[in-house]
Amino acid sequence: MTLHFADRLCAAVAQKGSPVVVGLDPRLDALPEPVLAAARRAVATPLAAAAEALWQFNRAIIDAVHDLVPAVKPQLAFYERYGLAGLEAFVRTVRYARQAGLLVIADAKRNDIGTTAEAYADAFLGEAAVLGGVCPSDFAADALTVNPYLGSEGVLPFVRRAQHYGKGVFVLVRTSNPSAAELQDLPVDGCPLYEHVGRLVAAWGEALRGACGYSLVGAVVGATYPRQAARLRELMPHTLFLLPGYGAQGATAADVVACFDARGQGALVNAARSLLFAYRAAPYAQRYGAAAYAQAARAATQRMIDDLQRALAAAGKG
Repeated sequence: MTLHFADRLCAAVAQKGSPVVVGLDPRLDALPEPVLAAARRAVATPLAAAAEALWQFNRAIIDAVHDLVPAVKPQLAFYERYGLAGLEAFVRTVRYARQAGLLVIADAKRNDIGTTAEAYADAFLGEAAVLGGVCPSDFAADALTVNPYLGSEGVLPFVRRAQHYGKGVFVLVRTSNPSAAELQDLPVDGCPLYEHVGRLVAAWGEALRGACGYSLVGAVVGATYPRQAARLRELMPHTLFLLPGYGAQGATAADVVACFDARGQGALVNAARSLLFAYRAAPYAQRYGAAAYAQAARAATQRMIDDLQRALAAAGKG
């Protein structure tokens, strides 16, 4: 029997002593030149070289941080843009990360209804029915981000698959981007729309809690809006939060503290650019440089962990 997703996640966070999730969002124009040059030598076509560079970069990052963090979050768009070769880089990345003992959150923001939603859920959370049998999906991860715009019909097929296979879903509730307010903050019956979505997410996951007290139905909540995030924590006490926006988008450790419970649990803090491309910026550029990009990523990850631990300790959490 597969262990409940929230229990697996909470155990991994406790083991690593870290709630940090590394976003594997490799931008080709930001990759170190040695990685690009090696990829060009290895394969002939431009798309294949691009995909090879993504894979080699990701592998080095995973090797550098796997003992520090509980999970990674590859954003599928950075791979899809390079076609079939890019998707192969995504598959290799997911498999390698899981072999390294990391949980993988596929950031694909899928949404649809009925059999289409079920097909998406099979692709990222389960198995595919094939000619009278079943086989694991090439894209299968430990959790998937889901867009709730179509309501329960667009979310519950993912929840059912997650429950069956011991996986998780993270539903978009209040995102980190500036224009989110155009829709998510609209007043509906006396409170912003994102609060209604938060209540739905809490209800969808209420009966699906693990021994740790948290549900397999989580929420994506932007760290760039700490007041709204704190309100959502009040409304969703048993919901795991996935918090984007730390680092390059401007959120700090102090901004996310309210999203953790009194034990310092219940939230994951995601960062991508500030970790992956730390070798390009101070204080890491002079010390590491392009040839040591993975070591720079590790140093930036450790610094993020330390900042979060200090902020939680100052708040009396943990």
